[in-house]
Amino acid sequence: MREFVFALEYDPGTNPVADALEAHPDTTVRSLSCHVTSESLWRVDHATGSAEGVEALEAAYREPSYCADCLVRDDCGADCETQVLDRSSDELVVYTYWDRTDVCTSVPHLALEYLGEGLLFETYREGRRYRWRIVLGSDAPIHDFFDALGDEVGECAGMEMLRLTDLDPDRNRPESEDSLPPEQRDALRAAVEHGYYETPRRIDLSELADELNVPRSTLSYRLRRAEASLATTFVTEDDSLETLAAGH
Repeated sequence: MREFVFALEYDPGTNPVADALEAHPDTTVRSLSCHVTSESLWRVDHATGSAEGVEALEAAYREPSYCADCLVRDDCGADCETQVLDRSSDELVVYTYWDRTDVCTSVPHLALEYLGEGLLFETYREGRRYRWRIVLGSDAPIHDFFDALGDEVGECAGMEMLRLTDLDPDRNRPESEDSLPPEQRDALRAAVEHGYYETPRRIDLSELADELNVPRSTLSYRLRRAEASLATTFVTEDDSLETLAAGH
């Protein structure tokens, strides 16, 4: 088995969810499940962020013209359903479903066509960037799929191939620095390079945000998420907390 990771970068006005996330950089969306057949697509997403961001995101999901992941910019005529499963001031869990028409296409539908059945999908959205991770068979024609995706995406989004790696079946691999979303990885590297983690600090968070030309709240959120992921990796890689404690 292999994992293939790539990202789409939506242009303004081409995707209402991307527009809402861009306007509220402290709000992100991660998939809880994503399933596809040749005739339909359904998924459950979990969003977290500010109250204003979550509210804007819910409105974007409910736009009549929006079908989750459909790459057709004009009205595709699909029968779409959106249902909020859970809602709080700073969290949203939403279910989306649509029946495919003759003109509909999406990342999962193209993957099913070119890469075959038995695929696992994982997605993460932040701003206009939409990161996909697909677990697939070792001999699947990745480049044919990626070329076809480029044809379908057209001018509404940029594309970037991030990695294609073999999965190790003998080891459960927790998320590491290499599997962080690119925005979090870049923020972490910049923080180290500019002395944010030194004692005393050579730069504070506001100065670092200015250096990177991003809002302070966005940078703070990316660093917190990256730090949490790396801390979890550190603990799980050495078997258990008890093993760590025994070494001190």
